[in-house]
Amino acid sequence: MSGDDEQWNDSNRAFLQAFMARSTLTLEQAKPLLAAIQTSYERKETLPEDITEADLNAHIAAANTRISPFDLEIRSSFHQTTRERVYAFVNSTSDPIIQLATVHSADEISFLKRVLDAMFETYNSHRHEVMAITSMQAVRLHKAPESGRREAQEGSTTQGSAAQGLKMVEAEKMLKTLVDEGWFEKSRKGYYTLSPRALMELRGWLIETYNDVDDDDDDDDEERPPRIKQCVACKEIVTMTEWTGDVYVGERAAPTKKPSVRRSGGGSNANTSRNTRDDRDQDIDPDEVAD
Repeated sequence: MSGDDEQWNDSNRAFLQAFMARSTLTLEQAKPLLAAIQTSYERKETLPEDITEADLNAHIAAANTRISPFDLEIRSSFHQTTRERVYAFVNSTSDPIIQLATVHSADEISFLKRVLDAMFETYNSHRHEVMAITSMQAVRLHKAPESGRREAQEGSTTQGSAAQGLKMVEAEKMLKTLVDEGWFEKSRKGYYTLSPRALMELRGWLIETYNDVDDDDDDDDEERPPRIKQCVACKEIVTMTEWTGDVYVGERAAPTKKPSVRRSGGGSNANTSRNTRDDRDQDIDPDEVAD
């Protein structure tokens, strides 16, 4: 125990407090932070370029030893776009949706669940594995379904609160809040996706929620690929990638609205055939693809 105490010093405490305040860190973000901590602790100047990945990993390992009894952990994952390693402070056991309920209202949590359902069910089909949602698509989910509101009216006051829905402006504010809190990321094209931190913390919940096949599903559904896909090598959840030359997962998999083709003369049958094929291939409303 004494040896463990010697490894846990003011430098480690300062790092853990700083990490908890940020929720996520990358090596480049951690370098000036650790340099300032080391300068103060060792009474000599340490420059950011003096900090290595080994230094960061040593502080993370020491922090994990201390926080693991509280079901907390610092995990890491590669950002799917930048390929930069991201470290996140997560709860390792409790339901992350319940955690969010401690800082958000029941209506906001219900809205978040509807957005996640849209990401991983509505906009995650065989042909278009988008697993992302635009602002327009998300804001349209601001109201609770009619069935949910009817059940709430027959239930308790608490249940009713969770099924009333949000105003559109409140839904927009909630989306911005989820980005600010590090749960969502918003791309330049206006698509919302789960952040690396969210994928790390929600991993078990996502797999349990969206990969289960209902008992009343038909036989074909038993062969359906899992909605939540994992990298074979690292076992991390994949929500954006390129499977082959022109087959994508993520916002690049979203269908684009194709203009109708008009031909003079006797081309009407060809036009009808092409339009029918395009309509059949579009599982997602192309008008909703971008804001």
